[in-house]
Amino acid sequence: MNLPLISLKYLIAKPLSSFLNILILSLGIAIIILLLLVSRQFEGELSKNSKGLDLVVGAKGSPMQLVLCNIFHIDFPTGNIPLPEAEKLAKNPMVKKAIPLALGDSYESFRIVGTNYKYPEHYEVELGEGELWEHELEVTIGSSVARKLNLKIGDTFNSAHGMGNAVGHEHENAPFVVKGIFKPSGSVIDNLILTNIQSIWAVHEHPEEEEETENHKDHDGHDHHHEAHEQKFSPTGLPIGGDDEEITSLLLKFKSPMAAITMPRIINENTEMQAASPAFEITRLFSLLGVGIDIMEGFAYLMIFIAVLSIFIALFNALKERKYDLAIMRSLGSSKSKLFVLVIIEGILITLLSAILGLMLGHCVVESIGYFLEEGQKTGITGLIFLPEEILIVLGAVFIGIFTAFIPAVQAYKTDISKILAQG
Repeated sequence: MNLPLISLKYLIAKPLSSFLNILILSLGIAIIILLLLVSRQFEGELSKNSKGLDLVVGAKGSPMQLVLCNIFHIDFPTGNIPLPEAEKLAKNPMVKKAIPLALGDSYESFRIVGTNYKYPEHYEVELGEGELWEHELEVTIGSSVARKLNLKIGDTFNSAHGMGNAVGHEHENAPFVVKGIFKPSGSVIDNLILTNIQSIWAVHEHPEEEEETENHKDHDGHDHHHEAHEQKFSPTGLPIGGDDEEITSLLLKFKSPMAAITMPRIINENTEMQAASPAFEITRLFSLLGVGIDIMEGFAYLMIFIAVLSIFIALFNALKERKYDLAIMRSLGSSKSKLFVLVIIEGILITLLSAILGLMLGHCVVESIGYFLEEGQKTGITGLIFLPEEILIVLGAVFIGIFTAFIPAVQAYKTDISKILAQG
């Protein structure tokens, strides 16, 4: 006697009831899968991109915004800081590494970042094609930028002021040229366009200065760059510029843990700049997000509880409707244990199908977020991964099936053949 096949036919015989039970439970499991995949990947991205950075220094404002903007590039700058002040901070004996960033422009929603070679080196990003930027208005782009915008070596484009929906005027007199493309790294650089800081300064010059730059070209169309805007750096790695020049922020790594504790207070109290700890702000961000995640998890568990109750009631009612069938099976030689197992298998089938559907639905939703939503694309969220915890979810679904079917199975086990047949 094929018990799983008989159980499956019992489910098919009640399609509406079976479908609703499977749907409710699968939705609860799908929400848990979605939260698990998104939170795990988001946490991994934050940890990976902030690794090795002790402090972000920028203009006064929100510390959270400062970190989100300058490390993860998912917010707007708080402002700019004077280059001489940044240079003075970078020369501090406690600073091991200082990476300057100049932000403000973008191309097709991808941020253009003025920096130095220490930035890609910090994330251990390798070149896939071409070379690193060298002169003004040359860029090296992330792998995702190249793929999504179909940019190749030698292509040119005009940047625009701002990001996302806040894009302003386009800098038509200062086109960038693609000199290189990075290999995929899984870091934030995959979604960035990197150049030198002098390029960021150049595109924001006064119109007459931009026109002068446009006129300084040789017969091949190559720029004769301003001497002050060539890629020149001080020993600290910061660009050489005038006292009125500004950058957006400094990413600092200290020589000792003690410096990471003392320097933020010194900067915040004694300068016009602001210091924010990535580790502290990420912890605070997780605590804020945790409230929403907990609410959604609670909703998912409520749906699972409703599904468990619904499955139990369905199996219990089905047992009453099928008691004559079970009595016939007993009279034809089926043992009590087989009837017990038959009902248990039915409960497992419902929850196992729910788990499979929930897993598929959860992964599809996460993959859609990563594919269609702009922020999902930039954070690299994907549904094409499988976490070990998902095995536990499937095993948990099997346990739920056994649990919900246990009492109806005991009732089937205690079936009184003669009494039921006499009633029939």
